[in-house]
Amino acid sequence: MKSFWDKKIIIGQSPMDGVSDGPYRFIMDKYGMPDLLVTEFVPVEAFRYASEKLMDAFVHHVTDTPTLGQIYGTDLDAYYQGTLIVGSLGFDGVDINMGCPDKSVSGRGAGAGLIRTPELAVEIIKTVKRATQDWSNGKDMDQSLISKPIFAWIQNFKDEFYPNLSRKILPVSVKTRMGFDEIVTGEWIKNLCSANPVAITLHGRTLKQMYTGQANWEEIGIAGKVAHDFGIKILGNGDIKSLADAKDKIEKYKLDGVLIGRASFGNPWVYQGREVDIKTKLLTAIEHCEVFSHMLPHGYFPSMRKHLLWYCKGFAHANKVRATLMQSKDFAEVREILSEYI
Repeated sequence: MKSFWDKKIIIGQSPMDGVSDGPYRFIMDKYGMPDLLVTEFVPVEAFRYASEKLMDAFVHHVTDTPTLGQIYGTDLDAYYQGTLIVGSLGFDGVDINMGCPDKSVSGRGAGAGLIRTPELAVEIIKTVKRATQDWSNGKDMDQSLISKPIFAWIQNFKDEFYPNLSRKILPVSVKTRMGFDEIVTGEWIKNLCSANPVAITLHGRTLKQMYTGQANWEEIGIAGKVAHDFGIKILGNGDIKSLADAKDKIEKYKLDGVLIGRASFGNPWVYQGREVDIKTKLLTAIEHCEVFSHMLPHGYFPSMRKHLLWYCKGFAHANKVRATLMQSKDFAEVREILSEYI
């Protein structure tokens, strides 16, 4: 089955907890035009009991850019229901997080913790793939296994944005790391490939490293060789600084693409290899806040402050402006603060 994963080279947006929410993805899509968008991760077990606030991570705009809903956890039945939810919300694929190093995630065996339980990791991929097949054949969510507020939220989202959603088999991908406390790239990637995901994104650090040190692209290259033997795509992730850097690493390590993370902070133009002037950055910062207010009207606006700091660099009085923005409470305040510098 042909899909967006069949594109020769993919340069996409990396999912980042607390960063890659719907407004961020909207701005990246509009100004950066990456080949792929990925949500923040959502815990599959929480669909059973959480409030609709959980679904903020899955708010997304309608776009031709392929968008993946990322999920994590350890419970197979919850993964099955979570996959049906991803399908119901109009996403183009399911991405399984097997790389988060945070103790609250890995400490209970999810995220990068799954590197220690390879058999479970394989069963998770197989379960998600089965659920995507069932989804394409007409299977719907089991309302009794989803909290009432979340079920109602999903129904409302579908009615507003995807009233005539067509069903198809969603491709299943994995994002992971090269080990837990030691490097086990070859063995670990081979294990994942046995479940035949369409693609694997490898962050070139172990869980123990968190985000310190340098990403190990030699190991990402090793992962590529293993995955390609199975006919599976490999994307690299970690410390990509520019579009030129991304292309160099794709060519050098014979990869199918990369996901760009921190280099996109306040800089959606990184996907185009473009530099823009301060005025453009500040206008985009204002728009980003406006989009946040529209897409997440009940969202926690102070979460936007870090984005504002990333946009607001390299001009006269930038430090003063940044200090003022750190006190901003809504879109209107941000617009007022930045208007005199545009």
